[in-house]
Amino acid sequence: MRRIILAGNWKMNQTPKQAKALLEELKNSLPATRHTVAVFPPYLALTQAVAAGEPFLVGAQNCHFEDKGAFTGEISLPMLSEIGVKAVIVGHSERRQYFGETDETVNKKTLAVLRAGLTPVVCIGETLPQRESGAYADVLKGQLCAALSGVSAQQVPYVVVAYEPVWAIGTGVTASAQQAEEVCAMLRGQLGLLYDADRASQVSILYGGSMNAGNAASLLEMENIDGGLIGGASLKPAEFAAIVQAANEVKGALV
Repeated sequence: MRRIILAGNWKMNQTPKQAKALLEELKNSLPATRHTVAVFPPYLALTQAVAAGEPFLVGAQNCHFEDKGAFTGEISLPMLSEIGVKAVIVGHSERRQYFGETDETVNKKTLAVLRAGLTPVVCIGETLPQRESGAYADVLKGQLCAALSGVSAQQVPYVVVAYEPVWAIGTGVTASAQQAEEVCAMLRGQLGLLYDADRASQVSILYGGSMNAGNAASLLEMENIDGGLIGGASLKPAEFAAIVQAANEVKGALV
């Protein structure tokens, strides 16, 4: 069975001291669950997150695809792995928009994360004009195919895909559960064409556009939505706890 993943992307928020306090609050607030609860703090707070221990799987928000070299300001996968990081977000729309990420660099990072034995959380999404023009399906399929170029059938179950409609990130606007399910089902179908139906059924597909306590249950009850890549709500312990509880209720019983 594929994993249900509730992943908090903290973006550029929380100093190390603040992160330590937030992690303690989260540990005290989150319900027991059999699902994967992940946090993606800023680089400087990663060691605090790793030290917090269970129930958190700790990930980084970005990486470089080379192991070392003259890349001022970058962080390598061996560095992240050595401190206990287990996953890396790849190709988030903010990285594409503000820092020049391309399908090519997303692919290089995806392959590098897999080589390092970590889990890539590969983000894809369409803009509002692409959604309104009806071109979004081709855009999303193209991004998915590009990101997974060179990823083998044996590797693909270790990839997590995050569908994050750009028009719904940080805007308070959320794709309806039906819109999100339509896209996630389409992406699973595309994975089936790239690999096979069995491999496609093993890939966790997350929704990443303003998931919150109010809409989590309706999104998570969809067959092809296997969790969320959660932004602002993951910084609010009570709200993040409510999302995890929603997953408990609609995606299976507690341990």
